[in-house]
Amino acid sequence: MLKAILFDLDGTLLPMDADEFTAAYFNLLGDVLAPHGYDRKLFGKAMWKGLDAMLNNDGEAINADMFWRAFSSVFGDKVYADMPIFDGFYKNEFHSLKAQCGANPRANEIIKRLKRDGYKVVLATNPVFPFEAYRARTSWTGVDIADFDLVTTYENSHYCKPTAGYYAEIARTIGVNASECLMVGNDVGDDMPAADIGMNVFLMPEHIINKQERSIENYPRGGFDELLDHIVNFDKN
Repeated sequence: MLKAILFDLDGTLLPMDADEFTAAYFNLLGDVLAPHGYDRKLFGKAMWKGLDAMLNNDGEAINADMFWRAFSSVFGDKVYADMPIFDGFYKNEFHSLKAQCGANPRANEIIKRLKRDGYKVVLATNPVFPFEAYRARTSWTGVDIADFDLVTTYENSHYCKPTAGYYAEIARTIGVNASECLMVGNDVGDDMPAADIGMNVFLMPEHIINKQERSIENYPRGGFDELLDHIVNFDKN
């Protein structure tokens, strides 16, 4: 029996091109930080270094610590004094990136229905942003972030997709077995590996990412209507 439904964000609840969004995000944050002594070329290097540190985190520390250690190795300890600037960015300028994303009004409807039906609902997005960024991004979809029982962020996660550690940490945190979870996502390489620890998976192929061109024939898949049917039929079996 399913007890928890895990949703990816980018390309699943929030239609978008991840590469275009990342480029726009880096440019915007770089513009905000430049007047505070952050060289644009070094900034890009520091951001990618921080991102790589999180993506390769093996549980050593929370992702936030991994990011800031790597980022500060480029700019020094001044970054810690400047953290209010970063915090303000996610509450203000970051919202202009909504223009880089589409919208699917079904997303809020689906989350509300699953909550009403008694499922735990998790925003299982790669935890490389602070909570405030995910609050902004879910608002762009029309979804209330308070509807999620857990949002994986860089403040509360010790791993990133597609590692087994990431999915196992979610199951432990919400108090369910992996076999009681359904991971819903559009990225074959990042989301479908949840199955490796015994989670059930569902692929949403409208904005599919399949960089390694793996076969998707064995994955249940479809849009939101097919997802709901899959959940209902799963619990009947």
